[in-house]
Amino acid sequence: MSDAATSGAAPADLVELGRVTAAYGIRGWVKVQPHSAQAEVLRTASHWWLTRPVPELARGAVVSAPVSYKVLQARSQGATVAAQLEGVSDRNQAEALRGLLVQASRGAFPAPEEDEYYWVDLIGCSLWSDAEGDPVLVGVVDEVFDNGAHAVLKVLRQRQGPDGPEPMLNARGKSIETLVPFVRAHIHAVDLAARRIDSDWPMDL
Repeated sequence: MSDAATSGAAPADLVELGRVTAAYGIRGWVKVQPHSAQAEVLRTASHWWLTRPVPELARGAVVSAPVSYKVLQARSQGATVAAQLEGVSDRNQAEALRGLLVQASRGAFPAPEEDEYYWVDLIGCSLWSDAEGDPVLVGVVDEVFDNGAHAVLKVLRQRQGPDGPEPMLNARGKSIETLVPFVRAHIHAVDLAARRIDSDWPMDL
């Protein structure tokens, strides 16, 4: 293992970006399937942290620490990203990385363009709606995904209680969810500093 592939202390702000799906070529390159359309982070990060997903571990096994690899080259390959990692020089070594999750430090992300946002930054923001007049709390963003046409916010419904936001649950005690298109037609403003998103999404959907 090279000096660039180490299991030292990982940054606290690691964000999962994709998964190694295969070796690419015969010189140690790997192919990564990004989790979202924002694959530019994979292409621009100088280091990736690779770790094995927990479900693939045997029961009782200890989760290994993320291992850091210096990214020598990375480029788009269709819907995937192909990359050359330091210390991985042949196809067998690349195949050994198949299935590993790819993470990068949030601090290494390039600055987004104006009115563009990294999905990870939207998670945890409160969504408000003024569809019925004054802004009303809809809930908190739990997940962001791509439906093929645009990003969608999965929001866990909340209501304002006497001591602050309270989760809204169904008859089975499960969180009530609503899906909100993350498009200009419905999203008025995003204030990441305040962790708030303003919209006109109907409360009854």
